[in-house]
Amino acid sequence: MRKYLIVWTCAALSTFNTGYGQNTDSADHYLQLGMQEKQARRFREAEKQFTKAHQFAPKNLNTLIELGAVLIEQNRYAEAREKFLLAEQIDANHPIVAENLTTLSLNMRKWADAIKYAQKMQQLKIAKPVNFIIAKSNYELENYGEALRYCELAFKDDPKKAETPYIAARCFIEMSNYKRAAGCYEQAIERDSSNATWMYEAGLAYFAIPDDKKAVYWLERAGAKGYKPTLDYLENLGNAYLNTGNFEKGAVIMQQLLQRKPNDQELLYNIGDAYFKNGKYQEAIDYWDRILAIDKKNANALYMIGLAYQKKGEKQKGMQLCDQAIQMDPSLKNLRQEKKMPGG
Repeated sequence: MRKYLIVWTCAALSTFNTGYGQNTDSADHYLQLGMQEKQARRFREAEKQFTKAHQFAPKNLNTLIELGAVLIEQNRYAEAREKFLLAEQIDANHPIVAENLTTLSLNMRKWADAIKYAQKMQQLKIAKPVNFIIAKSNYELENYGEALRYCELAFKDDPKKAETPYIAARCFIEMSNYKRAAGCYEQAIERDSSNATWMYEAGLAYFAIPDDKKAVYWLERAGAKGYKPTLDYLENLGNAYLNTGNFEKGAVIMQQLLQRKPNDQELLYNIGDAYFKNGKYQEAIDYWDRILAIDKKNANALYMIGLAYQKKGEKQKGMQLCDQAIQMDPSLKNLRQEKKMPGG
């Protein structure tokens, strides 16, 4: 019995080795066919050949890498990522695998993975800058401090890359540091002078500082570069004009807005406020009166009308109106004592 068992075992091993060798040969054959198709840029055909090679040798690292590469060429990122993840199980430190998983994670908005694989590339000392990827991913994950730290490193990697100061600007906006944000926007626009959206955002940053002259400058540039004149854009530009004393341009825009947003009380209040701050007290009164025509119980508007009359020199009338407003809303009494305006 032992003799027959030994003979059977040897025969089985022989059959296994023959099959394994045939599988290896077949895998190599289809891998080579796939490479030929890839070089000819027939990526779909290359995929078919690489898939056959993978079926014969599922653990072949080169086949998985090539299969992932041709899937990327076809913009099939999710499938490509699956192949590179399989490749990572075979060799976790392969530089091509790490690099592709970094790029794919970024493209697929898998921010935590993008950071993970970018840092892996740094550990492997792959000579490609990835600090920007880490900065952007941290920004998307709302880790603004880390994003800024890597923005500084990314800026050293490539001082000409416009997106780096832009990401820094967005971080500073989120942290309400509008002066720093405005400076970063200008750096970004200096490197990409065609981006109307960045110009608009720069205008908003200056508007928030506030620096209305700079806000007008950037909002006008955004419009000249083709930024769509949305209601928000027009309102911000109109207010900036009024705040800088350019009432003619500001009034034209505000009238356009009022045609599109008739009886908008917030808009009317803001227009009146801008006129008030620039010493145009009667114009301010006219706009706040329009609010009272809509809502007679709007204490803030009545209080501001009272202040405007006082500024005009009609102190008695103004004080009476302020007193009426305080009767409607007693909290306004504190503003009088602190010599503040509503919302101030």
